[in-house]
Amino acid sequence: MPLVRIDLARGKPSDYRRAVGEVVYDAMRTILNVPDDDRFQIINEHPAENLIIDPGYLGITRTADCILIQITLNDGRTVEQKKAFYKAVADGLQQRVKLRREDVFISLVEVRKENWSFGNGEAQYAK
Repeated sequence: MPLVRIDLARGKPSDYRRAVGEVVYDAMRTILNVPDDDRFQIINEHPAENLIIDPGYLGITRTADCILIQITLNDGRTVEQKKAFYKAVADGLQQRVKLRREDVFISLVEVRKENWSFGNGEAQYAK
């Protein structure tokens, strides 16, 4: 059960935000093997002054349109899967919403399965 947080500058229309979420979800399903219907996303807009994003870190030129994607998910994906996922999201966002690939920042936070509760006060994945 990945939990996706997407943060972007205020002012994008709802169909833009929805499309961003769909691109991330589609890439999770096809590359990270996330099951169908396992979609939990929080999309937040922020005033520009509340997004502090270095415009040139690691030689990548970022604009005010840069979005931050943080995904908490079960550990166990290979480095190759992660690289393919990063590329699929950046390519998908460029194609779908015309976001520059340089403006896609992704962070994966891996946790053990017992760190989830899907409801009812239970740890459904705990062994």
